[in-house]
Amino acid sequence: MAIGTEELIVQAVERLLMQKKVKKLTVKDIVEECGITRQTFYYHFRDIPDLLKWVLERNTDQLLKETLAQGNAEKGLRCLFLLALNTRPYVEHGLRTNYRDEITRMVEEQLFAFFLQVAERHGLYAQCSHWELKLVMRYHSQAVLGILRSWSEADSDDLDHIVHVVHQLIVGEISPRQ
Repeated sequence: MAIGTEELIVQAVERLLMQKKVKKLTVKDIVEECGITRQTFYYHFRDIPDLLKWVLERNTDQLLKETLAQGNAEKGLRCLFLLALNTRPYVEHGLRTNYRDEITRMVEEQLFAFFLQVAERHGLYAQCSHWELKLVMRYHSQAVLGILRSWSEADSDDLDHIVHVVHQLIVGEISPRQ
């Protein structure tokens, strides 16, 4: 199967971030790395933040499909954690570039969008207004981001237990009064 130009560009960005550890990601570096013209880059993306947004949206769509295919919400949440942990090195390297603020904002937006879509598809918090649902999903997505930001090797050993507890929190099986 032929690789698309967008994917070629993404692979070049990954190489620049992971192998060459660039601090300032530029279109010039990207086009040189993948052997295309600037015009070709700009045909597919307005700028680097547009490219990063495209990657995150594509990954969020794929994650949603994979998590829904798991059959239950806890398995889907585990899938989310695994994907986040597998992509963590790329995100961390991306955060060391001149696009730190954009990447942080886009990751937060995409994780929120993912949580909102899952909640709507599974009918979670049906008793809430849409505004309340969005607030609850914002809360949960930021909580999961906080867990992932401070993830340790010991956490990796306890992945299933962490996912189970987070799932219980999200679906209301753990509350301050029991």
